[in-house]
Amino acid sequence: MVVKWSKSSVKQFIEILSFLEAQEQFKYAERLEQEILKTIILLSSNPSIFQIDRLKQDNDGSFYAFEIDSFRISFRKLPKEIRILRIRHTSRRPYQK
Repeated sequence: MVVKWSKSSVKQFIEILSFLEAQEQFKYAERLEQEILKTIILLSSNPSIFQIDRLKQDNDGSFYAFEIDSFRISFRKLPKEIRILRIRHTSRRPYQK
């Protein structure tokens, strides 16, 4: 299954890594990047191993989420692809952009 990123999720991912690097947390930023990307690659073979997104209102069962080191990654499983929708820190309220 193909994994596609939304423009906003790419921007959020870059901002997170840039922030960590600005804080001189280079090793953590690199480890976090590798762990998130590795998990997203795992999605392509079996997206249903993660929980349905309990924070998504009116979830039709196609929205899922998982957490890595206090970062929540939301994605949608469609028939032919998986779309990465959002990456945010878990301390942020769900309705904030």
